[in-house]
Amino acid sequence: MISVDTKKKELVGDFRNAGREWERHGQPEEVRVHDFEIHEPAKGKVAPYGIYDLGRNVGWVSVGVDHDTAAFAVESIRRWWRWMGTRSYPQAKHLLITTDSGGSNGARVRLWKWELQKLADEIGLEISVCHFPPGTSKWNKIEHRLFSFISQDWRGKPLISHEVIINLIAATTTAAGLVVKSKFDTNSYPAGLKVSDQQMAELQLRRDKFHGDWNYSLLPRS
Repeated sequence: MISVDTKKKELVGDFRNAGREWERHGQPEEVRVHDFEIHEPAKGKVAPYGIYDLGRNVGWVSVGVDHDTAAFAVESIRRWWRWMGTRSYPQAKHLLITTDSGGSNGARVRLWKWELQKLADEIGLEISVCHFPPGTSKWNKIEHRLFSFISQDWRGKPLISHEVIINLIAATTTAAGLVVKSKFDTNSYPAGLKVSDQQMAELQLRRDKFHGDWNYSLLPRS
């Protein structure tokens, strides 16, 4: 069982980051006085997409540099499964995902379901999704068991490069034993992709009797 969501997009560069950090007296780290995006290949914005394993208190964060789309969201889940999930659950037959109802993993996003179907076909697992009702996204466990600690860990530290962001995320720990791994995702995820009615008809989609628009499963097609 995993909880997933996209963390707030962050500007890369010598920008002010809320919070306080100890520095030598009279030697504060200088930052820009504005928050205009830096249009350079190694700067811009990043979209951290997180996966939190509720049973093992382990997190995975894919740091993307392109659009926050459903394809990016499912690719992040795919990478978590490839590098962490299969090792932790080699005998698994069923994956349960909890998430909110909006954004790239929204309940009405066709591309989200289409990409999940492809993932189910690849890994051979039944993938069930439970969306939190609108207005209740803060109930999602990833918000206060993973993202909140990442924000605490890098408070007051300018996110000057992708490497700094990855290292700060991966260094996040808690007294309860939280472990986080993070990787950089340089793939392109174009916005505006459409999923046709025919593609939707091909889905092995099984809706739950209770609010089937928010609770459903995608079964492998082979």
